[in-house]
Amino acid sequence: MPKKVLDIGPGFGKYGLLCREYLEIWNLLGYRKKEWKTRIDAIEVFSKYITPVHKYIYNNIYIGDAQKIIPKLKIKYDVSLLIDVLEHFTKIEGKRLLNNLKKKSKTILVAIPRKPGKQKKVFGNKYETHKALWSRKELVKAGAKKFLNSENSWICLICNK
Repeated sequence: MPKKVLDIGPGFGKYGLLCREYLEIWNLLGYRKKEWKTRIDAIEVFSKYITPVHKYIYNNIYIGDAQKIIPKLKIKYDVSLLIDVLEHFTKIEGKRLLNNLKKKSKTILVAIPRKPGKQKKVFGNKYETHKALWSRKELVKAGAKKFLNSENSWICLICNK
């Protein structure tokens, strides 16, 4: 039952919405925003993705590069979501991102395609470009402890002690 969640690269906002539903509504904490107790923040680099849904679901939406925003955050999160995001960074950038996140989050949930297809700009968003392919071994070296079985993705948890 995390009390503070950070969603990096929320895209359409589906994971923020699912977190809100399962952490608030299913646990009978509240159906309306004024009743919510869980803090769910997002970092989105492409401001054109932000919709009224995002503004309702997330407590705070930081617009900009996660690499620059994360070190400046004053809060420590229980869980950070890095779902279908890591492949959009070079390996060096991705390692730096994970290291910065470890300082700001107790647990990081990473999901990344095992074999990301060639992808360039999508919906006018240059940040959708795929830049890196990660192996299980590299994720373990980055701190991954537990993996879920998935044919198409690496899904793992990086937990701080």
